[in-house]
Amino acid sequence: MYLNTTQLTAQENYRHLVGGIIPRPIAWISTVSATGVTNLAPYSFFTVASCNPPVLLYTQITSRSGKNKDTLTNILATKSCVINIVSAALLKKMNATCETFPPEISEFSAAGIESCESRFVAAPAVAASKVRYECALREVIQVSSEPSGGSVVLLDVLGIYVADDVRVQSDISHDLLDAVGKLGGDGYAYTRETTALARPKSVT
Repeated sequence: MYLNTTQLTAQENYRHLVGGIIPRPIAWISTVSATGVTNLAPYSFFTVASCNPPVLLYTQITSRSGKNKDTLTNILATKSCVINIVSAALLKKMNATCETFPPEISEFSAAGIESCESRFVAAPAVAASKVRYECALREVIQVSSEPSGGSVVLLDVLGIYVADDVRVQSDISHDLLDAVGKLGGDGYAYTRETTALARPKSVT
């Protein structure tokens, strides 16, 4: 079956994108508003944009109202955020922050999540997150302002926190990090069953 995206609704396109592009890493993004209210929300349209310089990106899907979510509103106001990586032990707490709270309510408080101070940015971090990226806003690229459209947010990584208990020599151990990924619908994937393949050597 071939699907013509121009003949599908935005919701149908969404379902086919998130159902096939799996698993997706989750950016659990913490921010603080211009008035000092902390915010915490997960985004699964997330990846690395560059390593030199280190830049991450996530995409905000435009809501039906056309308004920015609190995360992007706060990033635009303060120019910074923290991306907290979600380990399996944090999955239920992360899911609790999927709920839509009014801007004056902190998800840290509402979901009972302990925060800690960041070193390079004003936004707090999730204390239990084993890997955290403290970031400054680089650029926002609006692809579409229509409902279900997207804004790509590029973030310069200023500092990286890695808990000692997930480090093996100088690397992050994916086994010890035990991160989760997003599937379609309400599905999540663990990273506990893995395999390794050596890259083929070039013959030239």
